[in-house]
Amino acid sequence: MSIWGKIVGGVGGFAIGGPIGALIGALGGHVVDKLRSEEETRSRASADATKSVAFTIGVIALGAKMAKADGVVTDDEVRAFKQVFHIPQHEVKNVARVFNQARKDARGFEPYAQQMADMFRNEPQVLEELLYCLTHIAMADGSMHPQELEYLQKVAQIFGFDAATFERVTGRSPAGDKADPYTILGVSPNADDAAIKAAHRKLVLEHHPDRLVSQGMPEEFVNMANEKLAEINAAYDAIKKQRGIN
Repeated sequence: MSIWGKIVGGVGGFAIGGPIGALIGALGGHVVDKLRSEEETRSRASADATKSVAFTIGVIALGAKMAKADGVVTDDEVRAFKQVFHIPQHEVKNVARVFNQARKDARGFEPYAQQMADMFRNEPQVLEELLYCLTHIAMADGSMHPQELEYLQKVAQIFGFDAATFERVTGRSPAGDKADPYTILGVSPNADDAAIKAAHRKLVLEHHPDRLVSQGMPEEFVNMANEKLAEINAAYDAIKKQRGIN
């Protein structure tokens, strides 16, 4: 079953709890009941499946709260959501229901971010991927608005990321400008070639889509993981060109 089937079937709401589970439960009615009988014929969702549902709802909920932060949901942001989620056409309405429910929810974004931080405490690369997804949505219109930048920085703090990690993951400086290649690799411009090569290799291993999926990121987000990996490789290529490294 795809991640969307699990979500609209309600399995996430029963297994997760907390604000994310409550958000799914608030959808109620046939959306929650749709696949309940099918799920009850199987064993309870594994921890990995639960994390996959939580990751997906976490991105939708935090994305909705970010949209609320600047008060406007643009067509570009809608398109960015579809890119991030790789949403099948027949599930667009269900995803929209989750998004709209999250926007109406009286809770702030903090409880959602904290639940994600707690759930993926031992898989920080998955949290990095979630933050990268939110950055992609924020940049949908070609710029980072101050409210969006502040929002992303607060989410990163809840995730336990320092300023350097925020820049490396989002590719954005504290002022919202594009980060340089060294920052994206998390190394100093004064680092030697061997250290830069090692940093690149480490990030490639940590952010390989297969590894992220094994840690709880749904397969539906592989395109975004590949995009982040391409950004890491592009930064390394830029440094190699600058230094004349073969």
